[in-house]
Amino acid sequence: MLHGTRSEVSDVAQKVNPVQLQKFLGGLDYPATKRDLIQRAQQKGADENTLSALQAIPDRQYDGPNAVSREVSHAQ
Repeated sequence: MLHGTRSEVSDVAQKVNPVQLQKFLGGLDYPATKRDLIQRAQQKGADENTLSALQAIPDRQYDGPNAVSREVSHAQ
């Protein structure tokens, strides 16, 4: 679980490339939970910034890649 101030979370989220994020989530079936997203990203070798950004998004189901990208960008 990610711990830190909102500012620290924002710093992490800003470093996540949206194209790279979707590469790490490729092949995932939607809707998907936050846990599903994190597990897929780990399986695809996501870097720590990407994993931290996914850990910072709300714990809910996401209906597609655009919803995930939106949440990650809102964490900035």
